[in-house]
Amino acid sequence: MEIIGALLVSTMAGLSTVLGGLVIFFKFKEENINKFIAGSLAFSLAIMIGISITDLIPEASLILLEEKGISKGIIIGLMAFISGIIIIKYLNKLITKAELKKNDLYKLGILNMLALIFHNFPEGIATFMSSYKDINLGIKLSLAIAFHNIPEGISIAVPIYYATYSKKKAIWRTFLSGIAEPIGAIIAYLFLSRFISNVFISLILILVAGIMITLAIEIILPKALKYNQKPFLLWGMLSGGALVIINYLLN
Repeated sequence: MEIIGALLVSTMAGLSTVLGGLVIFFKFKEENINKFIAGSLAFSLAIMIGISITDLIPEASLILLEEKGISKGIIIGLMAFISGIIIIKYLNKLITKAELKKNDLYKLGILNMLALIFHNFPEGIATFMSSYKDINLGIKLSLAIAFHNIPEGISIAVPIYYATYSKKKAIWRTFLSGIAEPIGAIIAYLFLSRFISNVFISLILILVAGIMITLAIEIILPKALKYNQKPFLLWGMLSGGALVIINYLLN
């Protein structure tokens, strides 16, 4: 039963990307799309940083300190966090180089899709493994991922739609990106479930925290700022931060 629940959580988190893609069915003026995307990105980065600081890192760190001792626990925890930073920086570097060479709308949408597949795959493994251990923690992580998957779905669907005027192509590309998450969960079940332990899960969670914090600060925030919609950026951050605080107080 735990396995089915973990797979469902990962699937819901991944396919939330399609929800963002549904924006193409609404008639927005260009300036309103920019406001919506800027606010959504700000909201998601606040959620990502907040849940990393209040949930992922503290809980995982306590387990590492208990299981491995203070010195070793700190060292391997830092290594996991730094590994997350390195992974996202490397992926961002690859995508940035590609975007410099190919900048039309359709190719931008495809590049966004490929980038998000790389992001969603390890996230699927993380949500499965955390849900397998603690379904409540898995749901929290999946919600954080879903919040940033929705605006990411917009980043795929909007350029593809306005390049091709094909809703089918736009939604299909967002689906391909989102389905990478449950695929990651299935791989975790097939090949990694035997290795699941408190220490292993804690390292994965800290790795994901490193990915999410770096993704939020170095990639999502600059993209949100480019839309030049400071009021919506501020409201997005404040609402995301408020949701994290409420969640923390309730727990």
